[in-house]
Amino acid sequence: MEICRTVNELTNTIEQVKQQHKTIGIVPTMGALHEGHISLFKRARAENDIFVSSIFVNPVQFNSNEDFEKYPKSEDEDLAILEQNGCDIAFVPTAEEVYKGETLEHWSFGSLEEVMEGKQRPGHFSGVANIVSRLFTWTKADRAYFGEKDYQQIMIIKDMVRQMESKIEIVSCPIYREEDGLAASSRNKRLSKEARTIAPKIHEILTKSYSQKEFLSLTQIKSFVESEFKKYNEFELEYFILADGDTLQPVRIKEQSQNIIGFVAVWLDGVRLIDIQKY
Repeated sequence: MEICRTVNELTNTIEQVKQQHKTIGIVPTMGALHEGHISLFKRARAENDIFVSSIFVNPVQFNSNEDFEKYPKSEDEDLAILEQNGCDIAFVPTAEEVYKGETLEHWSFGSLEEVMEGKQRPGHFSGVANIVSRLFTWTKADRAYFGEKDYQQIMIIKDMVRQMESKIEIVSCPIYREEDGLAASSRNKRLSKEARTIAPKIHEILTKSYSQKEFLSLTQIKSFVESEFKKYNEFELEYFILADGDTLQPVRIKEQSQNIIGFVAVWLDGVRLIDIQKY
């Protein structure tokens, strides 16, 4: 595995690959790698000649310095995991190397970013687009892999690709869950032992609401989920929204959409966790 720490090292390496007409798959990450990432690595490894991944905690997508500072970092362990999973090129830059004092681009995604994560975290998706667009340009990747837990982010990145007029294929991959149902996330490492035992209730509540979808209206499903979270003092529900999976706009009656998804964000033990449920 080749480790590149500068943009020049990365682009020179990519140029050699492209001269050999090899396909490239990229999995952008912020490190603190887990089984969810590994599931993406395996797919990228299987579907491309060259598998590239990045480890970069992107400061411009955080809405609080505290959240940025607390984000788990484990570079040596992450690099070992990448090598074990067949990574050919690891890009591990500093923020100074990525942005080089440049003025950040302002990305706009219209109604896609006016709800849920975009509404709660102003500027977050523009920050995501600033790093992901750079990675796509530098790596000249044919495919990029993302997990569906961050469903809204996938929709944003697809729109970003459209705006870039890029031909890269965005591959949406199923959520990897722990044995107890909790969606894999780097933030899970910040949970206390007690909170970690409660966290699977997120998926359990969503699954329970899905099992009743034939009998409940969307308004009733929303009320059910909200009332279930209230049973646990440990949770602070930030939002639960039922939305169309193509537009991300809220849906109030089932007839409005053939692709209804429930999006949830909760606070637990000072850690913000998100998940989705397709209905």
